[in-house]
Amino acid sequence: MLPEPEAILDRSNSDVVLIVDDVPDNLAVLHDALDESGYTVLVATRGETALQRAAQALPDIVLLDAMMPGMDGFEVARRLKASPATAHIPIIFMTGLTETEHLVAALEAGGVDYVTKPIKPKEVMARMNVHLQSARRARQQVHQAGQARNALDAFGYASITVRASDGKLMWQTPLARDLLRDYFGTSAPQTPKLVVDWLQQHLPHLESMAQQQIEPPRLSVEQGARRLSFRLHQQTGDGEGQNGEGGDWLIVMREVSDAAVIEAMSLSFKLTTREAEVLYWVVKGKTNRDIGEILGSSPATVKKHLERVYVKMGVETRTAAAGVAMTKIRQLHPQFEG
Repeated sequence: MLPEPEAILDRSNSDVVLIVDDVPDNLAVLHDALDESGYTVLVATRGETALQRAAQALPDIVLLDAMMPGMDGFEVARRLKASPATAHIPIIFMTGLTETEHLVAALEAGGVDYVTKPIKPKEVMARMNVHLQSARRARQQVHQAGQARNALDAFGYASITVRASDGKLMWQTPLARDLLRDYFGTSAPQTPKLVVDWLQQHLPHLESMAQQQIEPPRLSVEQGARRLSFRLHQQTGDGEGQNGEGGDWLIVMREVSDAAVIEAMSLSFKLTTREAEVLYWVVKGKTNRDIGEILGSSPATVKKHLERVYVKMGVETRTAAAGVAMTKIRQLHPQFEG
């Protein structure tokens, strides 16, 4: 008689193993060995039952017979991997077939390993232990990433998770969604190309940067007096290649608006809003032509504004105006990036 689902969900003292075989009596020795070793053992004799039991109990690992009447083990594995609730569960195939094509089929269906019949309990448990440890590490990574995401979301940070292999946007906070739409006109699952290129450019160098305690270069995108920066925060999934170049990466975004800086310059030097904007871009090192393009006016108009700025500030040159303005800005807004 199969255990009731309610009796198998306590994982505080043991891992849960689901054995799927149409003739479970053939595996009695394995069942007993697992039970004696402290595992909670569930049994399913049909593919449909296995899927139901896996969805109910969410076992830590599945030992799956490849050849069963009706729904065979390959189809069971495919369906387990297709469901988000059970996709993470490692599957070890048990098979009497040793032909290469059958073993390849087992792995392609989602199996992480296989053992051949007749089953040797010690070998099975040794293989299980390896995959259970890997699954625990993966779960811990996901849990930590989830905690980080929840914290970032709760405190209003703009954060995204991007899959390095193809640049797909996997997760985002509401603020990140709004900023990406505002700055790039994109929405999930599309990641802006500029961000993907930046991510993939620096991934091969992350290991050496970490050893030298160097933070990877940030990406910065300007939109008028607003600036959006991107910083690599942490890897949240298993790496898929050398130096952790794959997996999912949590990227923290930060927007800085210098509208307050422009207002402060306007008040400090008794400038009009447009004169303060011109001075702001002078501090940023822009030419009159650049400023004209940014503000939608001609270089000649910018020059006239700048001449009035010189008079009000009591300076005669562009460099002097930028220097006086920067001193005042640093007093009022120390975080300003000139």
